[in-house]
Amino acid sequence: MLQATADRLDPEPEPLFAQARGAIIWRSGAQIVGQLITWAATFLVIRILDPEDYGLFAMTQVVLAFLNMLNGAGLTRGLIQQRVADERSIRQLYGMLIVLNFSLGALQFALAPLAAAYFRQPIVADLLRVQAFLYFTTPFVAFPYALLARSIDFKHQARVYLASSVAGALTALAGAYGGLGVWALVAAPIALFTTRAVGMTVASRHRYRPLFDFRGAGTLAKFGAMMATGQLFWLLQSQADVFVGGRAFDPETLGLYTTGLFLTQIIVSKFVPAINDVVFSIYARMQDDLAGVALGFLRSARMVMLIAMPFYIGLAAVAEPLVATVLGPKWLAAAPLVRLLALAMPAMTMQVLFSPVCDALGRPGIGLRTGIIGAVIMPVSFVIGIYWGVTGLAASWLVGYPLYLAITAALALPVIGVSARMLIGAIMPVLIAALAMGLAVVTVNGWLPVQAPQVRVAILVALGVAVYLGWLGVFYRSILREAIDLARGRQRVPVTSAA
Repeated sequence: MLQATADRLDPEPEPLFAQARGAIIWRSGAQIVGQLITWAATFLVIRILDPEDYGLFAMTQVVLAFLNMLNGAGLTRGLIQQRVADERSIRQLYGMLIVLNFSLGALQFALAPLAAAYFRQPIVADLLRVQAFLYFTTPFVAFPYALLARSIDFKHQARVYLASSVAGALTALAGAYGGLGVWALVAAPIALFTTRAVGMTVASRHRYRPLFDFRGAGTLAKFGAMMATGQLFWLLQSQADVFVGGRAFDPETLGLYTTGLFLTQIIVSKFVPAINDVVFSIYARMQDDLAGVALGFLRSARMVMLIAMPFYIGLAAVAEPLVATVLGPKWLAAAPLVRLLALAMPAMTMQVLFSPVCDALGRPGIGLRTGIIGAVIMPVSFVIGIYWGVTGLAASWLVGYPLYLAITAALALPVIGVSARMLIGAIMPVLIAALAMGLAVVTVNGWLPVQAPQVRVAILVALGVAVYLGWLGVFYRSILREAIDLARGRQRVPVTSAA
């Protein structure tokens, strides 16, 4: 039985609702198309390259991830969050982004030998030196993004993101087929971000010149520093597994783990950030309508989990034939890791939805506090789990992330104005339907005779979709109507919870 937690959602003015819907369609739509292109190339490249190549590449990503938290992303969010921004502050942001990122490029070039010594892989130094070029493209992506996001203009961004995805995918394929090995993985993001920098600068049509006099930029710098600090702690926990595993495992084993992690994090790392980009801009415009923000958060959380939950549970249920089909036989050892990681991803997906709302409401300190907590919970989980090898490392996600989600929710929900009961009620129908689907898929998988993995995956995926949609259609039809109304651009419908 369904019980409404709110009689209605007080909608924001129609123009803002239309802007939000259009932004989500363009940003998410381009993300989906771009990712389909990227995945098609990625899975072809995975079949060509070896696990060792991905292990070496993952070692470099630890360094890039830690330095990237200083790239000024928090500054751009600070500009987006401000109700009014004058030309001087906008130009100062541009100057800050250039100074920060050019300095980071030089720093990574200098630190490359130290990283290679830590991982005991000399080639890591060469890889990092070449990847330092990425920082020189960042200001010319981030600054136009901030300008377009302030006006909730994601249409032009979407076109650039799509074009850059194609450039990166083609570069990866050409490099893999050309025998470049791990260098194909390095060349692809360079092509992607160079294309994106040029495209975003053109799309924004801005004529601002960077200003390197930062006097009077204290408010913007403080907001950016707060978010950067929170990002630092986020990176400490999100990269700790590769940091620990990179020294304990050989490149091949690490490659199996990181590729399995890539497969399971497709939604949380590729689609959810696109949605968070949009909702951050929308919630920043709705700061004075806290009731609307709260109910909008419930609705967006359920719509995200409507897609994410069946994906993760289904991935865990068909891990072995799916890995054989998508990645190829040489990656079969990653299947048990995929199963464990997939079961932990719903908690991660839910956890990353909180920070954009709190940031948009002018409370970046919530993200900082939860980041500190995560930087303790997850590394400790990884250090303990690694005693059981790569399987223990994957299993540690199942212990650490649910705990991390619970603490994050306890801190963030009062700020958003949502109770734990309302949030659980909003997503519980989706969880129940996904579990029913998973049970049906696992049961039928055990009954099926031996057959090609491609055939098995096709049968099980079709069964899972039918069971999931059927369950929602019978027991939670209002949720399907809500999703259809959102797609059609109708006004909001009530957020409901299970009684």
